[in-house]
Amino acid sequence: MSLIPWSPFFDSINGIEKFMDGFPAPTRGGNGLIPAIDVYDAQDTVVVETSLPGVDPKHVELNIENGVITIKGSSERKTEVDDKNYYRKEIRSGSFMRQIALPQGVKGEDATASFENGILKIRIPKAELPKAKTIKIEVNDK
Repeated sequence: MSLIPWSPFFDSINGIEKFMDGFPAPTRGGNGLIPAIDVYDAQDTVVVETSLPGVDPKHVELNIENGVITIKGSSERKTEVDDKNYYRKEIRSGSFMRQIALPQGVKGEDATASFENGILKIRIPKAELPKAKTIKIEVNDK
């Protein structure tokens, strides 16, 4: 008979890994998928990009209100594989929503959006900054 050393530490890690396998992938939040977003400055425009692979752009809605952009929609995955036949299932489908505050000084009403190769790109023009005004000081001598 051979002896197997017992290690509560490694048994705990294996148990945690098995427990975590039952949870959705990190890209899924409580209300659905959470797409990653990049926001960057392109001279006179603020650009917002998000990767939405497999999403039909007809199922995506954009809204800019009070300096916050909201991207929401849904992705449908048509498959003939029964859920119980998966060994691992990480590709998600369903509704998604993401909100992010935009930098100050953008004109949301003039935003444009394009969708190419699974990347949604939103361009929001910057508002013109008010020009500095020189004010002449009047001196009242009495």
